[in-house]
Amino acid sequence: ICPVPGGRSEMLISVKLGIPLKREDSTEPMEVDLNEVAKVFPYGRLMPIEVVVGGLTFNTGRIVRELGDVDDLAVCVAACVSIGYDSGKRGDEDIHIMHDTKHGR
Repeated sequence: ICPVPGGRSEMLISVKLGIPLKREDSTEPMEVDLNEVAKVFPYGRLMPIEVVVGGLTFNTGRIVRELGDVDDLAVCVAACVSIGYDSGKRGDEDIHIMHDTKHGR
């Protein structure tokens, strides 16, 4: 696969997070600091982060007060990260190119 034209600074990063519900009776996901999420990407152009209801929560049976725990709830967030670039092509031209990476190509 060819490197991203323009280098890492031109790489587009798309992030979608599946975050558990605030409460069982809620339709809204838990709050997350998207600025903190953005900090894990040291280069590229981060597109707006999409947040949807997903992930999971479960009880661990342990509370570690030294880590700030107030209950034994563990929260798992599912993250989908994709990268690409803007080829500059518009109109009827294909702007999405698929690569088969099965054999490292």
